Order: sequence, then C-alpha cells, then structure tokens
Amino acid sequence: MAAKAAGKHAKPSAPSKVELDICIGKAQLPVGKLIYMKDGRREFSQFAYREEWLASQLAFDISPDLARIPGYQTRRAPSKEDSCFFLALADTEPDAWGRRVIARAHAKARARDSSLEPLSELDYLCVVDDFSRVGALRLRDANGGYLGSVEEGQRTTPPLLELEKMLAASRAVELSQETTEDLKYLQGKGTSLGGLRPKCTVLDKDGALAIGKFPSVKDERSVTQGEVLALHLANLAGINTAEARIEVVRGSPVAIVRRFDRTPTQARIPYVSGATLLQASRNDEHAYTEMVDEMRSKCIDFAVDAKELWRRLVFNHLITNVDDHLQNIGFLYVDKNLWRLAPAFDLNPFPDKDRESKSWLSEDTGPITSVDQLLGQAARFQLEPAEAKQVLTEVVNAVSKWREIALTPAVGLLTDELGDFEPALEHSELEKAQALVA
Repeated sequence: MAAKAAGKHAKPSAPSKVELDICIGKAQLPVGKLIYMKDGRREFSQFAYREEWLASQLAFDISPDLARIPGYQTRRAPSKEDSCFFLALADTEPDAWGRRVIARAHAKARARDSSLEPLSELDYLCVVDDFSRVGALRLRDANGGYLGSVEEGQRTTPPLLELEKMLAASRAVELSQETTEDLKYLQGKGTSLGGLRPKCTVLDKDGALAIGKFPSVKDERSVTQGEVLALHLANLAGINTAEARIEVVRGSPVAIVRRFDRTPTQARIPYVSGATLLQASRNDEHAYTEMVDEMRSKCIDFAVDAKELWRRLVFNHLITNVDDHLQNIGFLYVDKNLWRLAPAFDLNPFPDKDRESKSWLSEDTGPITSVDQLLGQAARFQLEPAEAKQVLTEVVNAVSKWREIALTPAVGLLTDELGDFEPALEHSELEKAQALVA
C-alpha cells in the first residue's frame, strides 16, 4: 500500500506527500505529474502537465477538469462521497465491490501487523491493476515502474478457465468467509472496475479484455442473464452496445462483457464517464439535457451521439432500467480533444422497481416516467418528430421480442424463469408505445 506504517498508539502521522508520473496508452506517453497530499483527514491532489505534452500535436485535456495550461492545478473532494483526484483519474478507481475486496485484504493485514495505517484514497487508486485499469491513463512511480503491474511474462488477468476459481473467491467475500488467499487472488482481478456486484477482469477466448460478472448470493432472479438479455435487446434496438454472453460455470450463469476501451491490438483508449464529462459531484442531481448541452462542444459527431442517447433513454424506460446514473454512461476519446459516446453497458431490467429514472430527463420535466415525456423532449436530442417516432418503433419492436431473445443460448434463460422479468418488460408504458407506433 502507498501509506507507510505507523504505530497503533503513535502520535498522528506527519503530513505525507507522494509524487507519481501520469502516462497514457500502450505507447506510455508521459503526460504530467500527480501529487497526493495528506495531513490527517485532509487530503487533496495536484496535477501539472509536462511541457512536452502541452506542445504535442497529440495533446488533449486528459480530464475535463484539467485545462491544458502550465503549472499545478488542485483538486479537493467536494464531499466525502467524491474523490480527491481529478475526475478522469477518479473514473479508474475501484467502486464498491473493488473497495470491499481491498479493504478486507487490508483488514486481515492489519490483524497481523497493527502498525499498518488505515487505507487512504491513494491506496485505492494505486492498487488497481495496470493492465486492466479503465481507459488509457497509467500511474508510474519514481523508479519508472507502473503501479499495479507485474513482472514481464506474468499476468494478473486470468483466462476464462479460471472463472470457477474467481466465482468461488468472490462468493466467499460475499459470505464473509474469505481467506487471505482468496483476497490475494482477487487483488487486481476484481478491483479495477466499478459497481456494487461481484465481478472480475478476465481474458476472453481470443485474448481480449473482458469483464466477468457473477451472480450474487442475494439474487432472487438471474441478474447476470437479465443484463445480457438487456444488452442483446439494446443491440436489436439499434443501440451500440458492449458485446456480452453467458458462460455457465458449475451451474451458475456468469456474464462475460467485452471491454470497449481497448483496440483489437489491446491499445488503450482514453475513457471518461458521463459524470466526469459534466464535472458532476456524486451528490448532485443532473439532467440528460445538461449532458446533451455539454456533448455539443465535446463530441466529434454531436448529432449522432445525441440521437443515440435519446434512443437509449427510450430503451431504458421500456425495459425498466432505472439504475441510469451518470457513471453508467461513458465517452471514448477520438481526436483533437473530441470524444464519442461509448457503447452502452450496465443495462439491467428491474422488475421490482417503479419505472422512474434516477437521472432527470430535463431540469423542467424531472425524472423519466413516460413515453410522452420522452417524445416531448426529442427535439433537444436533435430528433425531428418523424425521426423520434421511427426510433420509438425500432425500440418497441426489439423489446417486444424479449421472450424470444431470452431463450437463445447467448442468454440462456429457461421458460419458467421468464416470469421473473415480465413486470420489467411487459407493462402499460410498452402498450402505450406500441399504440403510438401502430
């Protein structure tokens, strides 16, 4: 861990300072210097671009809150739920599941050595595996070594053959029955990704980077198959989606979702979340129309992405995907400081939830609760009325085929499991949409 040992009953630690180099991509281009400062409970970070980066034709703002100017810029967390790191870096931090694994491992280490200090935000940032860190930003120490990396010829990202072992270790963590070996095994495999549910990074059959998402011991329905079903329906509805399928591991359906922040040659593509694009605090409420306004100057093909976003909002509403927070939208870097909407991911039908979006549609209309509301705002997303109706038609036709798609081998639901998802996928709003496009 980045934090150094301190006696259990010692005086408060002296202020600490850690300097790291930030590089980008497979080419390892140096971008700038990150400084992390901690004094008791107070912590903040600073970043300065390298002169060479500022002068480069390849240069872009690596984070929307980091203007390309000389000198250090400072970031303090606006709330305890937010990161003290600049937002594109914060996008690479582990979220709830990864932090749980890291914290459990550290707790066991402190039980053996009481002099270890509590974890800092820097520890969580640094423990993420370099090979699978989201996006293209990479952290390098003063000795030139990448944090979270392994020796040449070794790897931390396992192949599909190890899914059974990863599932067993993750389940042990959920049940609070994990061993030190379980946690050591999951470090780097299950800590580089966001979200609450158990998951890991995995190499697919062709060597491409993917995510393995496991069933939870708390599940009352097959959530993993529900997500793969939603992704296949979204693709059928004309939405650019992450590739996904189900692999059955000892009777448990594991969702394999391909990473889209890597090229076929495993080059890294810069990535930011929707929250980062808006420079939003996690406590803030935001509307999709705000995102569209921001996309206007940030996206290389604004009209295409705006229309695609509206299509996704219609789809989310019709499948009752109400976990639509801004971290579940992403953008991939293209060129000349411009981005494009990343493929859709983390789509889930919620049959036990009210059909009301987490993010607002607009500041005037509030959360999404009806198809009529979506149609009323279509122009804000660059859609003419006839275009909006055509998009609605395509989405309705796709969602209406959910039973057929659910039974395909790629999803693998059984006929008697379809009832678990029926309330999310067959409801009055779908009937209203079907009547509108009839």
